[in-house]
Formats: sequence, C-alpha cells, structure tokens
Amino acid sequence: MTGYIRTMKDLEAATYGYGGNTGNALLKAGGVVGGFGTPHDAATNPFTAAGGLGDLYNVLYGQKVWSMLNQEVNPLAMLAKRPYTSSGWRVLKSRPIGGSGAAFATGSNAVTANISSANAATPRADTIGGVPENAVIGTDMVALAPEYTKLYVSPKTVAHLFEFSELGMELAAIDDGVGDIRAIVREDMGKLHAEVQSKMLVMPLEKYNENNTTGIEKNYTSLYKIVSSAAELAMMQEDNVFYNSKNNDGTFAQIADAATIFGSERTVTVGNTGNTGAFTYTGVASFLDAEVDFGAGYLSGDCRVLTLSLLNDMIRRLRQNGGNPKVIITGYDTIQALSDLLQSQERFMDRKEIVPTHNGVRGVKGQEVGFRVATYYDIPIIPAKDMPSTGLGTSNRISDILILDTDHLWLSVMKPTQYFEDGITSGNPFGVGKLGNQGMYRTMGETCCSFFKGQGKITNLKSA
Repeated sequence: MTGYIRTMKDLEAATYGYGGNTGNALLKAGGVVGGFGTPHDAATNPFTAAGGLGDLYNVLYGQKVWSMLNQEVNPLAMLAKRPYTSSGWRVLKSRPIGGSGAAFATGSNAVTANISSANAATPRADTIGGVPENAVIGTDMVALAPEYTKLYVSPKTVAHLFEFSELGMELAAIDDGVGDIRAIVREDMGKLHAEVQSKMLVMPLEKYNENNTTGIEKNYTSLYKIVSSAAELAMMQEDNVFYNSKNNDGTFAQIADAATIFGSERTVTVGNTGNTGAFTYTGVASFLDAEVDFGAGYLSGDCRVLTLSLLNDMIRRLRQNGGNPKVIITGYDTIQALSDLLQSQERFMDRKEIVPTHNGVRGVKGQEVGFRVATYYDIPIIPAKDMPSTGLGTSNRISDILILDTDHLWLSVMKPTQYFEDGITSGNPFGVGKLGNQGMYRTMGETCCSFFKGQGKITNLKSA
C-alpha cells in the first residue's frame, strides 16, 4: 500500500522527506528539493538538487534534553533532616565507674574518693555499690560523678553557581533551540547540587589526607568519618591506605583531618620511628569510636569474602551497644553479593515499603510517596551508587556497608536548599556584571551524630 507507514524508517521518510523522492520532497526546475532534514542513517544527502542547495538542509534536534547520567541521591535522601538549633551538644563521655564501653567493666581497682578516671574504668567488683548496714558516708560510699564533654558543629555551606548569556537565552527560543534554556539548566543544576551533597556523605576517609585537599572540611562531614574508630584510623595509617599519593612520615599530624571530628579527636599514637612504612600505630579507644569491622588489616591479602556472619555479628554488636539499626547503606555490588548468599541457602531478601517523612509530615501508605526496598532482618537496604570500598588492591573488592541508627544521626539544616537568580531578565545586569543571568543553588547544614557506638561499618570486603 503506497504511503503506508510500517516502520520508524517509513515514519522518518514521511516526516523529513527522503527515500524514493517521496514524502515532502518538492519537484522544481532546479531538481528535487527535500525537506529540511538530513537522513539519520545516511552519510550523504540522497536528494538531487542544483549546486548550492546543500545549505537548505539542517539536522533537527528534539527540544527535550535527556539525562544520560545516574544522579540518584540515596544517602542524602535517607538522612533525617532537623533544624539547626545549636552549635553543638553535651555528651556523656564515661560512666562514673565502669568505663565508656557498651558493657559495664570491672577489674581490680578499689573505688575511693580520689580514684582516677583510668582506674574508675575497671572498678573492683565488691566496690561498685553494695554497702554495709548503717553505712558511713564518705567511707563506705563515696561521691561519684559522670564525665561529660562538648562536641561542636559548624554549619557548612554548599553552593553551585551557573550562568547563561542574554544572546544564548534568546537563540535557544528560536531556530532549532530547546526553548527556555533557564528551566533546563536549572533542573540539571538542581540534580547536581543534590548529588554533590550525597557524594559528600560517602566521601572515603582516604580523601581527608590526599594531596592538596586542604579545604575538604568545608564539605559536610562524611558518614565514613563519623562511622570510624581510632583502631581503624591506626590500621589505615599503618597499612599505608592514607598514603597512595603521599609519603608516610610517621606523625599523627598527617591524619589529623581524618581523626578530628566535632571539635574533638580520635587518638592515634605512633609506636616507633623509622623509615617510611616502618612505623607502628595504635588507636586509643574512646566514646567517639563507632563499631568498625575491617578484619585483620587493610592490605590486599587481608580483604575478606562477605559472609552473613560478618553482617549478623555487626548487627548484634550494635544492639549490645544500645543502638537500634534503622538502615543499611551499601553499593549495588554488595547487595548482589548478599542476595547471592541468601539464595544459595534457599533464603531470600524480604521487601518492605518505606514511607518517607519530611519536616514531620508523613507520606500516605499506598500512594506514590512510598517505595519498596529489600530488607535484611527487617532493616531496609538502601543502594548508593557512589559507595566506596576501603582497602588496597584486589580486583573483586566490593562496596563497604554502613549500618546506621538514624535516631542519633541526622543532617542539621540551617538553611534549606534555595535557588537564587538575577541578571538582565530581572532588569539588573549590574548585579551580575554581565549581559546575562546568573543562578545559584545554596544549602547550609552539617551532618551530626549523638551516639557513635550505635553506628556500624563493615569494610575490606570482596566477592567470593
């Protein structure tokens, strides 16, 4: 049937006028003049025409701008958002006796009125509170006091600036333009602004010691830095994980940015001096330590195969610490490895509907505000495309796993994301100093944690 459209090629021929001198080709004295469209599947124009008519043909582009990038922002979307109300908070650093660990410790030290903090961490079992009848105050019992400290939080400013000229805006609205260029660029810059904040939240610890990263503290504090420990920092320093682009000089100062958090610091001591790589390091445990499972070390040969025992053990330890894991964040590769583990044992990941909340407003179950994710022991598993893998070497290394108690981990927001624009279309080219417009996205906030021991991390993993 003549003119019947069966394929996309038929549709293009009818639309753009090529193929067998049909479509919208026009017969004129100078020859056949086709429509304004060069064939998509031909290197040369098939139309016969007088010389000089080649300028009549123009490639057409659709107005829609399609994103070919994955800009998901799961780590950022997952964190609870709370208003910034103070510059820090006070925390209980240690019990009066029994130490700062999850379990109440005992030892051989008698509890006296002038007992030191170090000795109070391991009190003698018969002096932790049992007193004789008609006990003498000051002798049979002494005054005790908890140890407190302060953590400081300074809001960080995240901003992205962009601009477009007046001529560019006008040309985009005519010819083969995209229409309102401002709307298109605004949308893509908004995605970038959110994606960058998400990337900050999973920034690897190694980046805090990289050459020329003197301004990294201007970013949000990474979850990798929050969910860390002095022991992990010491092992990363000893195994030279920090020094892929730097020399290890055996000083704590080289990892100060990674160890300093909220105005305090995790202590790592240098055991001896020597040539590069010959130093030994020891992490001093404190209330700032999260639960971190990195195995025996961070060298290539120390990388472990992911097992359910590793995951189950971490969840158990967090619950013993008093934490209540709310979410697991990891990469797609680790989720696949976990799924393979469960299926090999004829067990399967459960799925759970997550109903997000925003500023206290809860979505309605069953409508499009919710989404379904895999769960493990009823803990939602959130995939993050930018999830790093901590360690050295090993081609089959997979993403780390963060297990978080978001009751004690949140993004403190001083100023929510806002969009600003000024320029010639607003009648104020003098404000931007150009014949065009400038736009900017800005967010002010900082990640905060009030209970480190309730947060967990499993690193140094590989697939089977």
